[in-house]
Amino acid sequence: MIVHMLRFAFKETATDEDRERVLAAMRRTASVESVAFSTVGQNLGGPDGFTHAYCVGIPDLPALRRYMHDPVHLAGDPQILPHLARLAIGPDLSDDMTPALAEGILALHEEKVALYPEWAAELAPLLAA
Repeated sequence: MIVHMLRFAFKETATDEDRERVLAAMRRTASVESVAFSTVGQNLGGPDGFTHAYCVGIPDLPALRRYMHDPVHLAGDPQILPHLARLAIGPDLSDDMTPALAEGILALHEEKVALYPEWAAELAPLLAA
C-alpha cells in the first residue's frame, strides 16, 4: 500500500464556500476506483501553517498511475489549486519494501509533469511558498 499525503493551507481570500468546494473536489478525487482508503480534513500537525490534510491509500504503482491520470483527478486540480496558498507533498510511506518503489513513484510524477506542463506550472509556486 502506498500512502500519499498532502498538507495545505488556503489563501486568505478563499471564502468558506471556496473551502467547501475545494474539500468536496478533493473528496471526489479521493473516491476514485484506484484509492483503497482516504481522509480529507483538518491537519492535526504542528505549527507549520498547514491547516488541512489529504491522505489516500493506493494499493500499488499501477493503481497510482491510474489515480494520477483519472479524469476525476485531472478535473479536480484546476478547481483546487487556485484556492491554495501553500502545499506540502508527503511524506509518503508504504508497507511495500521494494527498494525501487520511491524511484517508481518519482517516475510517475515526472511522467505527469511532462504530459501536463500547465498543471506543473500551477503547482510549482505552491510548493515553493
